[in-house]
Parts: sequence; structure tokens; C-alpha cells
Amino acid sequence: MADTLDATDLAHLHRAIELSRLAREHGNHPFGALLVTADGQVVEAENTVLTDRDVTGHAETNLVRRVWKEVDAAELPASTLYTSCEPCAMCCGAIFWAGIGRVVYGLSGTGLITLAGPEDDGTALDLPSREVFAHGTRPIEVSGPHLEEEAARPHRGFWR
Repeated sequence: MADTLDATDLAHLHRAIELSRLAREHGNHPFGALLVTADGQVVEAENTVLTDRDVTGHAETNLVRRVWKEVDAAELPASTLYTSCEPCAMCCGAIFWAGIGRVVYGLSGTGLITLAGPEDDGTALDLPSREVFAHGTRPIEVSGPHLEEEAARPHRGFWR
């Protein structure tokens, strides 16, 4: 697990957090993600759960859908997905099946649960991304949480 990020990683993570702010501004849950290939190609996505009325419209799943249309799959193991918040179990599955090799996230899943509380029906799925990926048949490097205070800002006042 890499705990330190270089300036390039930090810039991409700042952008993912900015995408989360934009998702909220666009009427959605405040989550954003982007993928950077080894040669520097960037693909971005926001959460669209509310505007698309699709519970699978998380930033990471939307990103994986775009990436599979725009990036050669052979490039994905050497690519990094940056996300404003630790990916949920569903998004981890999409990341794993897409073949993405590295994930860097801002706000931790437990940090999100602290800010947002459980769903309206009292449910919460607290399953860390590292644990999900550990059950896969190929390694995925995970780095995070990073910039948690900054990553939490778009969530403040949104959930309650």
C-alpha cells in the first residue's frame, strides 16, 4: 500500500474531488472519478444516480463504462483510477472486472458513513475496498484515504 502521493497523483485527486463538487452542483450525489492511462490520457465521470434515476450511476461505474468505450483494455492494468471517495463494493467489482491496476481515493468509506449516516431505511454497506479487492485473483494497488478534509467538503450539508 502506497501512503504517499507525488504531485501528479495529488493533482489528479484534487480533480476527482472537484468532479464531486460538480456532481452535487448538477443535482447528484457528490462523487467524482477519473482514470489516467500510463501515456497520460484522462477520462472523467461524475455520479449521476439522481439525474439518471439509476442506482448504479456511481462515478466509478460511469467511468468504467466510458473507459471501456474510449481506452484500449490492454492499457488498463497500467492505469490509475482516482476517486473522491473510497469505492463501494459495486464499484470495486466494476474496477476489478475492467482490469484497472491502481486506485487512489480521497474520503474513506467510514468517513462517508460518518458524514452521511445510513440510508433512509437505516442500511449502510461498510465494506472497505481493500477487503473487496483482496478476494480477487489479481492484485489492485490501493492508496488512500488522502485529502480527507478536502474530499469531505462537497458532502457537508448534502446528506442531512
